[in-house]
Amino acid sequence: MNSRRSTIPPGWQVKTLAELGGQVTSGSRGWAAFYADHGSLFVRITNLDRSNIRLDLSNSRYVQVDPNDAEARRTQLASGDLLVSITADIGIIGYVDEYVPKPAYINQHVARVRLDPNLVDSRFVAYYLASWEPQRSFVGSTDTGAKAGMNLAAVAALSTVVPPLAEQSRIADALTDVDDLIATLKRAIAKQRAIKQGLVQQLLASRSSWPESTIANQFHVQLGKRFDAAVNRGELKPCMTNRGVRWGRIEPAETVQAPLTKQDTADLRLVAGDVLVCEGGEIGRASVWNDELPECYYQNTLHRLRAKGSYRPQLLVAFLEYRAKTGALTAMVGKSSLAHLTKENLMRVPIPVPSVREQDAITGVLKDNNDLISDLERRLAKNQAVKQGMLQELLTGSTRLPVEEEVA
Repeated sequence: MNSRRSTIPPGWQVKTLAELGGQVTSGSRGWAAFYADHGSLFVRITNLDRSNIRLDLSNSRYVQVDPNDAEARRTQLASGDLLVSITADIGIIGYVDEYVPKPAYINQHVARVRLDPNLVDSRFVAYYLASWEPQRSFVGSTDTGAKAGMNLAAVAALSTVVPPLAEQSRIADALTDVDDLIATLKRAIAKQRAIKQGLVQQLLASRSSWPESTIANQFHVQLGKRFDAAVNRGELKPCMTNRGVRWGRIEPAETVQAPLTKQDTADLRLVAGDVLVCEGGEIGRASVWNDELPECYYQNTLHRLRAKGSYRPQLLVAFLEYRAKTGALTAMVGKSSLAHLTKENLMRVPIPVPSVREQDAITGVLKDNNDLISDLERRLAKNQAVKQGMLQELLTGSTRLPVEEEVA
């Protein structure tokens, strides 16, 4: 992690965090006694995200401590601080921005680095340390043993490229702007998903007059086939995997080529209107197949549901998503870390049966919501790809941002 880059852009340097005035400390042990339902934010590794330098405060823990206590003063966070995970999953980088509520503290698994703002823009350093090349070094140096860890001296010895300060800030501003857009899109997606869940919940709660049935009564259910090129024989065909089944959409790029016999192609070919349901992973995750590819089959990680009558597949997916998000499907298969949704359990899942007219009205509303979510997800994926390109270009100096010269 400390090797100096042999080639850096003109005007750039490589320095350690210590050379940039880095004051490094870690949190205190034994703060569990101060845990409270409310109080000051207590930052843990679970609040750090390897894909984003911003803290994830969706699962926050709080403490009630005297801010004037010596340990509290030592471990208190300030805007501009860098955070580095130093145990277990080493090298996750966080940045404490103005939106992190203060006072806030860290536990013993996180190091705090406070840099000299006259020498460096700590946002730039956070983005650099979180980028691909430093992260690869972190992963390569991580001890997979039970006592994996990084000491504070090693944190201080971490190196970063250092452009001129004004250029650092321009780069950090550009990356912050795209992070702001990504965060806005994520919030919009979460809001639309919540609206969808609320709609389905309202439908289930207010339409007790609907008759109830089961998936077995309304759909033919067939688990896919396990394909092994060393064993199976036949012609290579595109097969959908569970990675390609997302809530409300199919990702055609997630197919694999597998050998299929003529009987396999007859049994496993997908047709428009089929519902694909994940057997493992996020069990119950489902989407409707709409002929995204002219010819496709499916693996044993997926169940295929084909309507026996007039039950609308889009409505089934909505009910499955609601039951998955509320934990009802998980309850059916138990709490095993290797939970699987068997064909037998899937067939027993209860579903309401509105009239065909009601089904069409409901699916029309759900389609508008799904289309909006899909559009937001496409925009999110595009901006995430843009960010990755910006990280590569800006943090290596391949692309230089113009900086206004200071007037003497």
